[in-house]
Amino acid sequence: MAVSPAEHHRQVAERFTECVNRVGSGEWDGPTPVAEWAVRDIIRHLVEWFPAFLASGSGVRLPPAPSVDEDPAACWIVHSEAVQALLNDPATATMILANPHIGEVPVPEAVDRFYTPDVFMHTWDLARATGQDTTLDAATCAAMLEGMRPIEQMLRASGQYGPRVDVADDVPIHDQLAAFIGRDPSWTPPPATG
Repeated sequence: MAVSPAEHHRQVAERFTECVNRVGSGEWDGPTPVAEWAVRDIIRHLVEWFPAFLASGSGVRLPPAPSVDEDPAACWIVHSEAVQALLNDPATATMILANPHIGEVPVPEAVDRFYTPDVFMHTWDLARATGQDTTLDAATCAAMLEGMRPIEQMLRASGQYGPRVDVADDVPIHDQLAAFIGRDPSWTPPPATG
């Protein structure tokens, strides 16, 4: 049985938060598998694009979070809790998000289709960048790959995904997903200097 958007977000955000809580204070400016991002930029990405998407399409404004530059962990926690509170609110079920690219979609469905999967995929980035376990839910990885493969050209054309990285068929499914969205599963942070 499929879980609700609220429960799906809770599960995915909880795993991401576990990774956030394990990031050392000196790691936030370290490199990530996304060449142009530091670790804190993974948080920045999630807390910047989604509130703007939500506000422009539905008028819903999430409460402001602390600065990602000053306290990325607190920024994530406040943001994540605000999204969860929105999904937990029964009134949200009747809200509509209108967007020229996707039409009119109930807000919970929009969160579940566009935002929660982004948090899920960036969990791999955050974990890999900070030396944590990159294992993600295998069934979710498989379902995402199954849904994305038929529209690969459209996804690449959007500019949201890097070139697919070729990997062996027997690598773990979470690494297959990472490779599909343009991450090198063999990437590791460079050794600390100094």
